[in-house]
Amino acid sequence: MATKLEVCRRCGFRMVMHFSALTFRCPACQAVTHLRPPEPRRWPPEQPPPLSVHGRRRAVLCGVSYRNHKKSLAGSVNDVVAMRNLLVKRLGFPYASVVVLTEDERDPRRVPTKRNIRDAMRWLVYGCQPGDSVVFYYSGHGSQIRELTINEVDGHDEALCPLDFETEGKILDDEINETIVRPLPPGAVLHAIIDTCFSGTFLDLSHVCRMNREGYYSWEDHRIPYGPYKGTQGGLALSISACDDHQNSLGTSALTGISTGALTYSFVQIMMREPRLTYGQLLIALRNRVLEVQKAGLSSGNAPKSFSQEPQLSSSEPFKVHSKPVVI
Repeated sequence: MATKLEVCRRCGFRMVMHFSALTFRCPACQAVTHLRPPEPRRWPPEQPPPLSVHGRRRAVLCGVSYRNHKKSLAGSVNDVVAMRNLLVKRLGFPYASVVVLTEDERDPRRVPTKRNIRDAMRWLVYGCQPGDSVVFYYSGHGSQIRELTINEVDGHDEALCPLDFETEGKILDDEINETIVRPLPPGAVLHAIIDTCFSGTFLDLSHVCRMNREGYYSWEDHRIPYGPYKGTQGGLALSISACDDHQNSLGTSALTGISTGALTYSFVQIMMREPRLTYGQLLIALRNRVLEVQKAGLSSGNAPKSFSQEPQLSSSEPFKVHSKPVVI
């Protein structure tokens, strides 16, 4: 339930109340305070993104550096810049329909706080229609939290860490699923590219592709009997993540001299060269490329010898990964 903090204008008593309340009676002095009706928050751009011949295309790119924090990240902003270049210059997304959230942004609404990330995710799928293609990208810290309601196969929720997570809290995979997966109508497609630790099931999608080195695969069903529905309204949601739920993701500058996430670097390089791969080809190429990055990190001393990272593909529904082309 959305709440707000209000103050009695007579005695100064503070009271938490429902966001839509227009009046309240102070329990201390019994005075009645009249409140202004809440103003709807707007998210830039105020006008919907322009239409393309394939429907509307929009993206939210979120990179959190955690500057001045003991666990700051050097490559998150670089990752966002690389992803925006890929979407705009190679894949044809209108520049105005790509919303960026980093600590470099001057607009306070585009700093990657918990509130702003939530607003951005709602904007991403607001008014989504058949034919729309939307992208959610995240580079930052991820974590796992013990799950108490038994709706996760591994017993843990995965969580996104906003810039202000220490004071405002994290965003759980349950909320991400509810916000950007469930509203997708028939004919709409969501691609999430998640470059963080513990990210295999970051969107809580129902099927995870388990593929061996030879390319043989099966879909692992993550639906929980009698658990909450975590699918779409008929659209397709896909997630390409940096690693499995029990793994960490690597950031490196070994290959280019610029700090980047291993998944982001690999994904951008592959899609720049060949944007019409099948999902199976993309997953194999990502794993091979990330392995090269790991080896470069090992030789430069940037990665521990026991480090292991294997990109994952999950989906709201199973499909033939070696025949379905990647269309973003």
